[in-house]
Amino acid sequence: MNICIDQGNSRTKVALFNAEGKVVKNFVYKSFTSSDVERLFKLYPITDSIISSVVNLESSVVNTLNRLSQRFVLFDHETPVPIINDYDSPATLGHDRLAAAVGANYLLPNENLLIIDAGSAITYDFLTEDGHYVGGNIAPGIKMRFTSLRQMTKKLPQVEAEENELIPLFGKNTRDAIAAGVIRGIVFEVKGYMRTVGEQVERFQTVITGGNAPYIINNVQTPLRHERQLVLIGLNRILEYNKK
Repeated sequence: MNICIDQGNSRTKVALFNAEGKVVKNFVYKSFTSSDVERLFKLYPITDSIISSVVNLESSVVNTLNRLSQRFVLFDHETPVPIINDYDSPATLGHDRLAAAVGANYLLPNENLLIIDAGSAITYDFLTEDGHYVGGNIAPGIKMRFTSLRQMTKKLPQVEAEENELIPLFGKNTRDAIAAGVIRGIVFEVKGYMRTVGEQVERFQTVITGGNAPYIINNVQTPLRHERQLVLIGLNRILEYNKK
């Protein structure tokens, strides 16, 4: 059994994969420690592990994984991956973005792919049908946009939107105007990327992941493939690739 760990800006996502590459357990931690690693290895027949992080990793977590695993991969820009990374500065590419591209390629091989990760930030990445990661863009996430409006103005309130809320095209009060401005703005952003990519390639698929993906899916009214575990699926694929 493999354990795959994706440490993001606000939480750590963990998934256990069986030999067929299927998720059998998943967990979310606000704080992930070496004690959590110890507990998981005691509860489940884990043999191999991989960890990816966009923040500084605790050495105790890395050391514990390395000690308990038959094979351990600390995922970084030097780790071999089953796609071709054409990014100009591989060392600065977010590990989660590259793992998501690997995961999307694994799920949808031989496809041009627009990969959207709606988390603290929203990333837009593109992978060609022959497995070349060509690059991507980073934009402020939903909470970041709401918070910046509050912090950088004198009178606008802090606003939050419900995940399943259908956002109006135009707000009729300040709260709805902010919600519509942020959520609709992101929806138009997504549609704009999809339209532009469609002008560049004959066919492609859009895959979306991240904690804020439902906000977009519920309002974009365009078919998107939603994969909640996309980064973890990519990490598992990378782990298996490095067993060869």
